[in-house]
Amino acid sequence: MNDNHNGAAIVPVAIADEQSLREKIYNIRGQQVMLSFDLADIYGYEHKRFMEQVRNNKEKFDDDFMFQLSKEEYDNLKTIFSTSSWGGRRKLPYAFTEQGIYMLMTVLRGDLAVRQSKALIRLFKHMKDYINENPALIVNQQLLSISAQTAENTMAIRRIEESMVSHNDLSDFMKLFDRGIKNEEILILNGEPFKADIAYQKIYKSAKKSIIVIDDYIGVKTLHHLVHAKPGVKLTIISDNKLRILKLSEYKDFLTEYPSKAIDFIKSRDKAHDRYIVIDNDTTDMKVYHCGASSKDAGKRITTITRLSDIDEYKKTITTLLGNDKLVLR
Repeated sequence: MNDNHNGAAIVPVAIADEQSLREKIYNIRGQQVMLSFDLADIYGYEHKRFMEQVRNNKEKFDDDFMFQLSKEEYDNLKTIFSTSSWGGRRKLPYAFTEQGIYMLMTVLRGDLAVRQSKALIRLFKHMKDYINENPALIVNQQLLSISAQTAENTMAIRRIEESMVSHNDLSDFMKLFDRGIKNEEILILNGEPFKADIAYQKIYKSAKKSIIVIDDYIGVKTLHHLVHAKPGVKLTIISDNKLRILKLSEYKDFLTEYPSKAIDFIKSRDKAHDRYIVIDNDTTDMKVYHCGASSKDAGKRITTITRLSDIDEYKKTITTLLGNDKLVLR
């Protein structure tokens, strides 16, 4: 039996059972997470070596996959759970969301990692099955959160399948998580299926400086997707607002609810037939996505969003559009 850790220190560990794993799931920042030192124990690593494996693959762990606890969050956990074994730790642990845990499975190698990963997958599956079969009995909001999150993990799951294709039983478990996404909700983002709203959120959360939406048919849903942009990101919609679907009163209501999300509206002057999303325009991080349908229709029909690899030809057009007159909502 080979439990190779690629040179990392190995710590004795028992095969994880469902009850012990369930006790290591915490609700932090409204999400179900597991802590880095618990995961290190589960996978048989010293915490320092475990985090080295993560840092060596940092491109796989976005902010919605992993985040470091604040001192207040950590102290609150210690108080709530009265866990004396946490007291001697000097560094604040990291929290891994369900997506982050799935991504760990593509990073940690060896027979032990496969066995423990199977236990984690079965845990999430059993919890989801219990919720689906006993909706009237659920009183634990943490379980409800886990059930909701499982529908959002398609991309991470597919990556795991690709990296562990030799383990057919593990791949079968992964495929179960595709359940719960209805056809009319699916949006294909760069070849991967997502729930439609989640796909837009993922794109907008990636912006550091600016977001430009180019779409002649905008609506309230177009605005609400932009709520997920990071604070300080400049928001612009280039549109002729054809059919006047978006009303001034609706935008005012939106601003009342989200005063920090003011949007600049600019006319497209009938120059943009297709729909586009431009992230961080005129920076080295600039990205352009071509959208098969308006974001106002997200969730109503299957559509595709594709990131364009060659964007040089689009830069001049975007600059021209930004110079158009302001769009006045009515």
